Amino acid sequence: MPIAERVSSLAEVAKLSDSPESFSLAFRDFLDGFYEAPSDEKLRAEPADPTMALQDGGYAHAYLAATAEYLARCFKLEVPRWSLDPARVLDEPRFAMKTHEGRMFLLLESPSEFRARNIFISADSLTRV
Repeated sequence: MPIAERVSSLAEVAKLSDSPESFSLAFRDFLDGFYEAPSDEKLRAEPADPTMALQDGGYAHAYLAATAEYLARCFKLEVPRWSLDPARVLDEPRFAMKTHEGRMFLLLESPSEFRARNIFISADSLTRV
């Protein structure tokens, strides 16, 4: 059985995302491929805004920008200009945890690239095994 090619860029993640589930699957596949062979080519192309398809209030749009900036800084790659667009910042904070204690934890632990976009995740959210 042939092995499917990995999702090769954040732009492709957005293109393949027509539901929260498809976004999650494409995003994880992208991360696996990125960590196998990091390159700014995989971050360079600007992803289309998946907000209409996902009905998520711009969450994925901002999440992709935060991811691009985070990965670029971690791997000493060029930060894509598109990722710094102020339109890719949420108006209201979004937390990966709902409890008060969880939110306090995320305020401290969330990577700065995500905090700057009002997204609060754990520091190991982009870790793949």
